[in-house]
Amino acid sequence: MPQVAARITQDQEKWLKDYFRTKSAGAEFILPWAVDTFFRAIASIKTTFTAGELKTIVESHKDVRLLPDHTRQSYLILRVMDACDVNLLHTRHGASKSGLEAKLKRLDDTQATALMVWSSAFWVSRNCSADNLDEYIKGY
Repeated sequence: MPQVAARITQDQEKWLKDYFRTKSAGAEFILPWAVDTFFRAIASIKTTFTAGELKTIVESHKDVRLLPDHTRQSYLILRVMDACDVNLLHTRHGASKSGLEAKLKRLDDTQATALMVWSSAFWVSRNCSADNLDEYIKGY
């Protein structure tokens, strides 16, 4: 199995050791579970939005570096609505700004975080280009 080196806090290390006896055992369980859960969540969340809305969300995360403290529904709404107001992203992709905002408001913080991570990941992926945005939103 491939190795992954992650940075965790002392509290996270303690939690892993308390619940799984060793940090390694905990990491070997948590990481694959988190990845699988993330992809299931994205697949489910994406069905809520139209292709134009998803393109608007993804494009609003171009050149964004996510910070853990900024991964909440309120930040997602602010980022996307600002991109609509300033750059008219929604009109470029044929999405309704008010409809998109209403759908974003129905997300909880965990769903919003998954959507933000997925959107930001497009821009740092090896396959990132405007030409394959359609493939990205259809995939997973």
